[in-house]
Amino acid sequence: MTAEALAPAPKIAAGTPEFRRVNVAVFSCGFSIFAILYCTQPVLPLLAREFDVTPAQSSLALSLTTITMAVAMLFASSLSEVFGRKPLMVFALVGSSLLTLALAAAPDWSSLLWLRALAGVTLSGAPAVSIAYLGEEMEKTDVARAVGIYIGGGALGGMSGRLAAAFLADYGSWRWAMVGLGALGLGSAVVFWRLLPPSRHFSARRFSFGALALSMARLSAKPAIALLVVEGFILLGGYMAVFNFIGFRLQAPPLNLSQSAAGLVFLVYPIGGYASAFMGGLAGRVGRGRALCLSITIMIAGLAIMTPDNIFVIAAGLATMTFGFFGAHSISSGWAPSVTDSDKAQATSLYLMLYYIGGGAAGSYAGVYWASHGWTGVALFAGALMTATLATAATLWRVAPTQ
Repeated sequence: MTAEALAPAPKIAAGTPEFRRVNVAVFSCGFSIFAILYCTQPVLPLLAREFDVTPAQSSLALSLTTITMAVAMLFASSLSEVFGRKPLMVFALVGSSLLTLALAAAPDWSSLLWLRALAGVTLSGAPAVSIAYLGEEMEKTDVARAVGIYIGGGALGGMSGRLAAAFLADYGSWRWAMVGLGALGLGSAVVFWRLLPPSRHFSARRFSFGALALSMARLSAKPAIALLVVEGFILLGGYMAVFNFIGFRLQAPPLNLSQSAAGLVFLVYPIGGYASAFMGGLAGRVGRGRALCLSITIMIAGLAIMTPDNIFVIAAGLATMTFGFFGAHSISSGWAPSVTDSDKAQATSLYLMLYYIGGGAAGSYAGVYWASHGWTGVALFAGALMTATLATAATLWRVAPTQ
């Protein structure tokens, strides 16, 4: 065997046709995954009316998906080491798309919730695994750029999925909206499958539940990791509490907006892509702790701004809050693997698991405050979570001051 045959395959570098194909593939993946994940959020008021459930119960159409995805994500990373990165991501795209298509024919509320819970399980095969694939296959200096493109696709997909669902529901029905998003997901799966190169720097391993449990125990014993996990849990919780019930506020008196007009508030999402890059750069200059506290303070300011019943003021507040949230999430998610010398992938999975569980749980529990005190109750609940997030970030800054 020649030396050339023994040499490892070159990694994918910026400027090559393969790099461009990978970026299109991961952008398409991120776009469709987050479009499907959040597609029910703008139609929660419609689901509440059609199935005669409370606003809190309607929020389960999103919360169940995020929670099941979070739990399954912990195992998805390990399963991808058995079956391969690309096959599991293709399964995530196809499976979640088919379940979204089936959602359009859901005959009752329990069937709808089962389909959304299963969608969360299938979706779990993409978020953590895609980052692992990029880390293995890309040149080290180009990984951050590729990850940024994936996150950008997710931010745009989350916005587009919400907008598409709102407009299709207003001019057709929410069921047609699910058909459209399911078809979009299948199209993205084809693009992803055709363009993403097979793994060349991946070695299959046997799945060991014991090894995974031991890794989680080691990580949880680290104070910085424990604080980051708490940070992620309440960070998304406060944000989801606002966005799950902003539609109910906008469609109720005195604003009385239509479904599609209320859906336009999701146009603030592109700000998140800019915030991730800007605050990430700021963190590199002033330190993660300082930048994280600043981001959360911006979130709280955005929540305060949107107090008056004026659509333009509300939009400005949502934009400000979104900037702060995406800045905080980009810093926290990147901080998790940097505070441990081993189990870096598991550290990311642990952070993301609690991040999505917190978003799902708080996003639904906020419905209790909507039922008792309307928007004021939701805002106070979200504000309390954001304040707790800021306190946790300040503690984290002290525990890991050099990060």
